[in-house]
Amino acid sequence: MKGIKKILPVILAAVLTAAALSGCSSNNGGTVNTDGSTSMADVIGALTEAFREKEPNITVNYSGTGSGSGISGVLDGTCDIGLSSRALKPEEEEKGAVAHVIALDGVAVVVNPKNTVTDLTTQQIADIFTGKITNWSELGGADAPIAVYGREDGSGTRSAFEEIVGVEGACAYTNEYGSTGDVIGNVASNENAVGYASLSAVGSSVTAVKVNGVAPSEETVKDGSYTIQRPFVMVTKKGVELSDAAQAFLDFAMSAEAAEYITAAGAVYPN
Repeated sequence: MKGIKKILPVILAAVLTAAALSGCSSNNGGTVNTDGSTSMADVIGALTEAFREKEPNITVNYSGTGSGSGISGVLDGTCDIGLSSRALKPEEEEKGAVAHVIALDGVAVVVNPKNTVTDLTTQQIADIFTGKITNWSELGGADAPIAVYGREDGSGTRSAFEEIVGVEGACAYTNEYGSTGDVIGNVASNENAVGYASLSAVGSSVTAVKVNGVAPSEETVKDGSYTIQRPFVMVTKKGVELSDAAQAFLDFAMSAEAAEYITAAGAVYPN
């Protein structure tokens, strides 16, 4: 018995030391289901990868079904955290939706790289999307009809874009698409197309035009000079306590530690 008493403290010390050296998770594990904005896919992906290093016992799932669906999901209890790429509407807040802004994102107006029109005013953008301007020649470009592409109803990108530009419910779309990637891909394949997409998703296949002389970038979104921008929001429900795992993921996404991962994903850390 005396031998056991002498050995136990040694074993305990060894276990504690091993745990500290291994960086073991402070959480007992679990699953976090997130659902919503397709525009937030890269940001959530980056945060998930980084969070896995901290909490390897927690699995974070993501479904890209659109902002409206993500907000409904958290209110209905079908997901832990909703994802919205627009500000919450008053009626959603009245139902208990609570917004946690984790990033800012520019909504880029994109054209085909062969298009010579690279700078538009907010009014010109509004006129294009409402059908008042129908030919690129009216803007100094080629004599060609404008193909107007946008997102489907319920998209956070669409809601943010239409609200900021002042064209809510008045757009005359040639085609509507279910994801940011679809808009970008179709603009890239049509020389006469124009669309809008999350700045974080814009690559070399399309050109993001200047708006009122200001190019969209991390700097111009953060200082407010690029005006077509929106928040990336994690949504919870008032009065509903998150699981330990979901709370840990939300806390991480809201922390200063998340800034580098949000920036690497192409969005802007808000603080």
